[in-house]
Amino acid sequence: MSNSQVAVDCAVMRGGTSKGLYFLESDLPSDRAARDRFLLAAMGSPDVREIDGMGGGHPLTSKVAVVSKSSREGIDVDYLFLQVWPDRAEVSDTQNCGNILAGVGPFAIEKGLVAAHDGITPVAIFMVNTDSKATAFVETPGGVVNYAGTARIDGVPGTHAPININFEDVAGSSCGALLPTGNVIDTVNGVEVTCVDNGMPVVCLNASDFGITGYETPAELEANAELKARVEEIRLVVGPMMNLGDVTNKTVPKMSLLAKAQDGGLLSTRTFIPHRVHESIGVLGAVSVATACMLEGSVAAKIAGLETVGSSLEVEVEHPTGFFTVAMEVDNSSGSPVVTKSALLRTARMLMSGSVYVLESAWENK
Repeated sequence: MSNSQVAVDCAVMRGGTSKGLYFLESDLPSDRAARDRFLLAAMGSPDVREIDGMGGGHPLTSKVAVVSKSSREGIDVDYLFLQVWPDRAEVSDTQNCGNILAGVGPFAIEKGLVAAHDGITPVAIFMVNTDSKATAFVETPGGVVNYAGTARIDGVPGTHAPININFEDVAGSSCGALLPTGNVIDTVNGVEVTCVDNGMPVVCLNASDFGITGYETPAELEANAELKARVEEIRLVVGPMMNLGDVTNKTVPKMSLLAKAQDGGLLSTRTFIPHRVHESIGVLGAVSVATACMLEGSVAAKIAGLETVGSSLEVEVEHPTGFFTVAMEVDNSSGSPVVTKSALLRTARMLMSGSVYVLESAWENK
């Protein structure tokens, strides 16, 4: 009698403030439809609780990393990010995820895709979703991945080993330009916006333009139907302006409502991703907001009180559960801003390594 379930190798990892399943590409179906059918089953989607799978019932805990040895020059591994939606049978590859990225280096070393050094192992990662590169620096004393340490990131309890990530050539990776509309400021539906893409398409808005403080909890914002409708109306208008086309069924752009900092940072954020509100802020979303702060006259720079902007700045982005610090460098010598550095600190942890089980019906046509 055949087993009614199929076991597939995977790891469950926390990457930054997200959590997801990490797979070797070779362990998944090569056909996209078959792969997506399997991932939906593995996560237990569609179901708002994802009770019959590994998903956590929230977009931040229903994510997937697909990792493979890279054949690209100067690259160690390729990383494809997939968002599995809890409330609908959809697997999306239209965006990147910098939080899940934080776990890719450790996972690649654990799986033997990258040889560990004694000390720090750099892992060069090609981000398939956006055709861009990042390098993660993973602690590997004695050639073994270290997860324990004193690094702390807001939104994650406790302390862990630091993973420093440098993003390279991510400006315009989704929209074709750092400023996809060609402007630092646009006016949409009577509201000033700054549209920026430095690894993640983000629309920066002044929270006060929507009759809110910008310090509300994610739950309070999600319960505000009028606010959600206004934000979505603007998102649908700016989608084509940002070279993203019709974004009705897309996860980008993210909509970041900004306010003056409350706790010593540069500014405060509340980010629609796009229909739920992030409990903190996405890695690349924070990078794009930090980049907007470096653009003189932008919505972000004006809220932050930056009348003049220098070439380098450590931008502390406040979010609902703390801070996110991004080290930025921008070269304005050519007249158009060129990002020369976007670097940040994350942590990650292997939570489980083994097999995920799905019914045979979800594994057909491998």
